[in-house]
Amino acid sequence: MLAVRADGVYVDCTFGRGGHSRAILQRLGPAGRLIALDRDPQAVEAARAIADPRFSIDHAPFSELTRVLETHLPQRGAALVDGVLADLGVSSPQIEDAARGFSFRAGGPLDMRMDPTRGVSAADWLATATEQQIREAIASYGEERFAKQVAKAIVAARAREPLLRTEQLAAVVAAAVRTREAGQNPATRTFQALRILVNRELEEIAMMLPQASARLAPGARLVVIAFHSLEDRLVKRFLRACAADSLPADLPIRARDLPQPPLRILGKALRAAERSGAALDQAVLKRAFSEHGPDAWRS
Repeated sequence: MLAVRADGVYVDCTFGRGGHSRAILQRLGPAGRLIALDRDPQAVEAARAIADPRFSIDHAPFSELTRVLETHLPQRGAALVDGVLADLGVSSPQIEDAARGFSFRAGGPLDMRMDPTRGVSAADWLATATEQQIREAIASYGEERFAKQVAKAIVAARAREPLLRTEQLAAVVAAAVRTREAGQNPATRTFQALRILVNRELEEIAMMLPQASARLAPGARLVVIAFHSLEDRLVKRFLRACAADSLPADLPIRARDLPQPPLRILGKALRAAERSGAALDQAVLKRAFSEHGPDAWRS
């Protein structure tokens, strides 16, 4: 969907461990350019292994996208780009590293910060937040129907001892959640909520999207990969608002004189296949790419 051009300028807003960045670089020619950013210092350090003059990395969150582009593309004036990719949410290396505190499956410090050098950890927030604040966060960001019971259990547990470990919190939540969704740990939604809150993920996405849109050159692409309904709704509402006509339909103006919306939605959202590594349905891909010509389809 990014439709990488050999001489284009692209942005990978979530470097992670570089899977997307390396795929983009493979499609770029000598004149192409890729700017990546990530708020995780470990991801930035991993990016140093890419010794490619077409590539640069910046330690920054989504909200600093404009600053990153102006830093890395000063010679391009307004720093317009040909494509922006954002792969939202937590990364596999963050989940797999118990010391980061994202996972309830392995014991570790209750941190959850994507950038451990900034902000407040999940443990520190839980130690000072009111029961109402905890309840609202778990209900809003985790969409947990037992948010009231979980918040009450957390406040009771922290009165007995500080909640400093992931396994402590997981046990408290498991005791408070009366029923479980099939195949899902009862702590899943609470951990998601705390991670989103600690990292201000929705606020960062909301700040990144208009910055990305403003920097797109004519014909450029904005591609976002989302993993849960909160991200999905936020992105779709932004795209629909930017792609909508800005004037009433019955206004007496010729069509060619109407101001054009800044974005155009390309087909419907693509969903990952059920089995890891399975090929996406070709009919879905064909519908998504049909209006963009044979070259886009072949790529």
